[in-house]
Amino acid sequence: MDARQGDRIAIETAHVDSGRRTGEVLDVLGDGAARRYRVRWQDGHESIYFPGPDARLVTDG
Repeated sequence: MDARQGDRIAIETAHVDSGRRTGEVLDVLGDGAARRYRVRWQDGHESIYFPGPDARLVTDG
C-alpha cells in the first residue's frame, strides 16, 4: 500500500462478526517495507497501522 496523508483506507475482514473498518491517513511513518501509517478510524480513535493484505485505498467513483 502506498497511501499518503489524507487518503482513506478500508480494512476488509474475513471474520463474520466484524465489519469493514475505514479510516483517514493522518501521517506516513517510515518508508519501504517499514512503512506504516497513523490512522484516525471511523469511530474516532487513532492508531499506528501496518497494512496487511486485507487493506486497500478507498477511491471515489
